Amino acid sequence: MANTSSRTLRLLSLLQTHRRWAGAELADRLGVSERTLRRDVDRLRELGYPVDTSRGTDGGYQLAPGAVLPPLVLDEEEAVALAVGMGEAARSAITGMETSAIRALTKVVQVMPPRLRRRVDVLSEAMVSATSAQPVVAVDVLTVVAQACRDEERLCFSYAARGREPSSREVEPYRLVTVGRRWYLVAYDLTRQDWRSFRLDRLTEARPAGARFRPRDLPARDAAAFVRAAAGVPEPYAVEALVHAPAARVRTAVGQWGTVEEIDEHSCLLTMTSTSLDWPVQALGTVGAEFEVLGPPEFAAYVREWGERFVRAASPGPASRGAVQHGQERNIGLS
Repeated sequence: MANTSSRTLRLLSLLQTHRRWAGAELADRLGVSERTLRRDVDRLRELGYPVDTSRGTDGGYQLAPGAVLPPLVLDEEEAVALAVGMGEAARSAITGMETSAIRALTKVVQVMPPRLRRRVDVLSEAMVSATSAQPVVAVDVLTVVAQACRDEERLCFSYAARGREPSSREVEPYRLVTVGRRWYLVAYDLTRQDWRSFRLDRLTEARPAGARFRPRDLPARDAAAFVRAAAGVPEPYAVEALVHAPAARVRTAVGQWGTVEEIDEHSCLLTMTSTSLDWPVQALGTVGAEFEVLGPPEFAAYVREWGERFVRAASPGPASRGAVQHGQERNIGLS
């Protein structure tokens, strides 16, 4: 049974590395007969892997897209690359990617041998991200803290608050949050008997304390609201606009800073989340197309104010024209 299981995993790994395998070549790589290969393929199908079979001289086996995502089999190099990539995605400025990336990173690192974890740490430290100038959070800190939040396990670490010497903390971790392109841990501080938020780039030597706990009620609407209140960061605006331009054109202009949903070939819905209204106005101006503000009211008023300012700039009054003419005459006299 152990031999059959290991051979099935080997078969899956081979199917994931090539688009299509000839039956005879695949059986030879596994060291089995084609009849045994067919049984192993059937076993993969029972586990939820969609393996397509084509017959004839050009026949073979191919792993096809399925209705659900089955487990993947990675070799060591692929696992290291995935962990490093997920670490970079978690620390990036790509809105909405952080939580998914940290979940994937935690799953991969959790089952890694120590020697592969060390390789991930070395590679991550050597990489410099061009997407953000914010302090970098170590991969091991991200994964240890995320696992403690998931498992409801007390966490110990050393923390250096701004302008202070490092101190030892023991907390009941609640959630990881990204605000202003920084990672924060929201936790109940057992020493201070109160809720706190900790910047992860100032947190070192994170380790589980080995004690489980029952989560307390957070004194805020959610963890992100708690961090914003503690850091004095205003609540972000959820800006929506109907843009009369093709979705592809809007995506090119806005990039990763907004979500574009196609309505038809000539229009789309643009959604942006920002603590400042300046950037959404600039982004919409960059598109160079007609648009309608759907919300919030503060953004509509801000766009109106910008529009009036530009209209005034394009239509100078008599006093402005006189000042310009006077300056020109003065320059002519000086020449």
